[in-house]
Amino acid sequence: MTTKKIAVLGAGAIGSSIGADLTQAGFDVTLIDQWPAHVRAMKNNGLQVQFKDSQFQVPVKALQLCHMASSKLQFDIVFLAAKSNDTRWMAEFIKPYLKADGIIVGTQNGMNDDAIASIVGRERVIGCVVELQAELFTPGQIQRNTTRKGTWFSVGELDGSYTPRVKEIAAIMGKVGRCDVTNNIYGAKWTKLIANTMTMGPFSLLGLRNYEAVALPGMFDISIKLGRESLAVGAALGYRMEPLFGLRADEFAGSSDENLITTMKTLMSHVGGGRTAPIHDHLKGRNSEIEFISGLVARKGRELGIVTSANEVVTALDGRINRGEITMDAANYSLLQAGVGAAA
Repeated sequence: MTTKKIAVLGAGAIGSSIGADLTQAGFDVTLIDQWPAHVRAMKNNGLQVQFKDSQFQVPVKALQLCHMASSKLQFDIVFLAAKSNDTRWMAEFIKPYLKADGIIVGTQNGMNDDAIASIVGRERVIGCVVELQAELFTPGQIQRNTTRKGTWFSVGELDGSYTPRVKEIAAIMGKVGRCDVTNNIYGAKWTKLIANTMTMGPFSLLGLRNYEAVALPGMFDISIKLGRESLAVGAALGYRMEPLFGLRADEFAGSSDENLITTMKTLMSHVGGGRTAPIHDHLKGRNSEIEFISGLVARKGRELGIVTSANEVVTALDGRINRGEITMDAANYSLLQAGVGAAA
C-alpha cells in the first residue's frame, strides 16, 4: 500500500466514486470540490455510494476550494475529475499543491492531457480513459450505475513508455475497477471520444436514459454517422483506434463500421440504464462539455477539411440548450433528425 498523498480534484459523481473506493481501500485521499453543500455532507457523514444491488458508506477527507490555501497540503498524485470546461483553471489551481515530482491523472472525457501538460509540464501528466457512470444530485450521496466489475480504465504515459509510475497508477485505479496500461493513450482516448460522440452527444439533447435513446427509430444510423466522422478526423490526426471497455484485440477486429458498432454496443451493455453526464449538467442548469466532445470533432474537421456535418448539428443543438433557446427534451429528436438529414 502506497503512503503517497492523493487528491481527487472535482468530487462530482465520477470523482466521488473514485475517492470513495480509494479511501475504502486504505489510501490517503483528500476530495476537493467547489460545491459547499456536497463538501459539508462529505465532512459530516462521509460518502454514501449506492450500487444497483448494494451500498456502502465511508468517512472521507474533504475540502472546499477556498480552504486549500490554508491546508498546506502537497500531493503526490492528483486525479483531475472535473468536466473538460474546467480543465485549465483547475490545473492552474492545483499546481502549487503538487509536489515537485507529483503527477496529474486526467480522469476525464475529452482530449485534455495536452492542456494540462501546458500548465504543469508533460513529464507530470498521465493520461486516463474512463468508463464509470454515476450520478450526484443529493450532497454526499452517489448513485453508481456501473459496478466495480463493469468499471474500466486505461492509463498511459503521454510518450507511450511503460514506467513504474504508470503501473503504480494502474494498481491504484484497480481498486475502483479494472485498469489496463496502454502505450497508445492518445489513440485510446480518441476511441473513447468516438464512442462519446455516438452516444453522449445525441443522447444529451433528449434527456433520456441510454436504453431509451438508443431504441429510437433511426438513432443507431445517426450514431454510426457520428462515429464515422469522428473516426475519420482521428485517423487524419494520426490516432490509432484501440479496444476499449475491456474488449480483447480479436473482439475489436473487422472493418471500421464493425468496430464502431462493437464499441457502441459494448458501452451500452455496461451503462444502458444510466443517463449521460451532459444530461446531469443540463438538469442542473450548467453548460455541458459537448463542446469538448462533438465540438472538438467539428473544429478539427473544419481545420482538416473533413466533413463533420452530423457532429456540427449535435454541437449546435447542445449550444442552444446551454443558451436557453431550447430545453433538453425528447422532442429534440426531430431537430436532430432534420439537421443530420439536411446536412447529409
